[in-house]
Amino acid sequence: MAIPWLVALKVIPWGDVIEHAPKVLNAARKLLDRQRAPAPTPEAPKEVIDPPGAAQPSLAALNARLFSAQQEITQLTQTQTQLAQTVTELAEQNARLVGAVEVLRVRTRLLLWGVALLLLGVVWLAWR
Repeated sequence: MAIPWLVALKVIPWGDVIEHAPKVLNAARKLLDRQRAPAPTPEAPKEVIDPPGAAQPSLAALNARLFSAQQEITQLTQTQTQLAQTVTELAEQNARLVGAVEVLRVRTRLLLWGVALLLLGVVWLAWR
């Protein structure tokens, strides 16, 4: 049971894994820090539809609301971009690991066939 693990440890491209690990770790830390940081509380939103007879918001108030909405959209866009990059890096590493496991599977199958043939040869020579 220990032999496949040793082979797996030898076949996995550890150089690539180690090379990309700091990038993934930093991206994950940034993501976690963003999730933990309390979001800035915007002004209490006014009702979208003002009741009849209510004063219309001033142009300055509308501009302030628009500016805060634009900042929020920008921040969400940046977060989404970083998440996409992190997921992409993780997917690339996962693809490399899957490829390494596939190589291991093929090598293990070939090794089993070789051992089976060798055992058959030994048994045949012993009975001969």
